[in-house]
Amino acid sequence: MRFMMLMIPKGYETAAPGTMPDADAVAAMMKYNEALQQAGVLVSLDGLHPPSAGARVSFKGGKPVVTDGPFAEVKEVLGGYWMIRVNSREEAIEWAKRCPASDNEIIEIRQVQEFEEFPDDVQQAAAGFRDMQEAIGQR
Repeated sequence: MRFMMLMIPKGYETAAPGTMPDADAVAAMMKYNEALQQAGVLVSLDGLHPPSAGARVSFKGGKPVVTDGPFAEVKEVLGGYWMIRVNSREEAIEWAKRCPASDNEIIEIRQVQEFEEFPDDVQQAAAGFRDMQEAIGQR
């Protein structure tokens, strides 16, 4: 089973472009990342720039509309993520509990929908999905 652990740092929604994390916090997080890697559960991970450096594309009336960040109406944003492969939701939760997060951070855990879980008609509609994953080195 794959799970995505999403880091949600409170206050990051208003961070200025170019805002970088504290070196001590990064050092602590690297120890956690190394533990995930050494346990063989880490698939991928990345940090994200603040929303003030991003954009959103909405589709009003079927037409794309671009809105540059920051996004005033947003209360929570992603600061980064880990993709892990573990045997259960409980194991994913245990890994999240080990994260050296601060008081202003939350980790949301979401199970990845595996292709095999979808009904036949959905699998047929997504013909080529597995080939696409292999082509980008995801399988």
